[in-house]
Amino acid sequence: MVDPYVYVVIVSALALLAYYFTLLMAGLARGRFKIPVPSHSGPEEYERYVRAHQNTLEHLVLFLPGMWLFAYVVSPYWAAGIGAIWPFMRVLYARGYHRAAEKRLIPLYISMPPIYTFVLGSLIGGIVRVMQGA
Repeated sequence: MVDPYVYVVIVSALALLAYYFTLLMAGLARGRFKIPVPSHSGPEEYERYVRAHQNTLEHLVLFLPGMWLFAYVVSPYWAAGIGAIWPFMRVLYARGYHRAAEKRLIPLYISMPPIYTFVLGSLIGGIVRVMQGA
């Protein structure tokens, strides 16, 4: 039988790859728009690549630990199932943002509920476990 946490590992790796995609695209945009290091300022088109990267990092900080906490106190199967939404939506978010700021919104809105679910679910699951003496 497969350890159920392996599914959380797979989703974690997908999330890191989604983040790396935004990092790579921001780096390539730096070259395309000839933005000197260490500046993050440039034309709006370039700054959308940087914001997609930074925003994904900001969400990743909540997503990964939240998913692992949820997996531990609630269920690794549910964590992986819910979490699988995030990496794909963040790639779509970045691709939309690269084209135009308003094209990022639908994937953004779809990628946020897993984070809320994980953080609040972990808190509630942890409290329930404490109350049950587990």
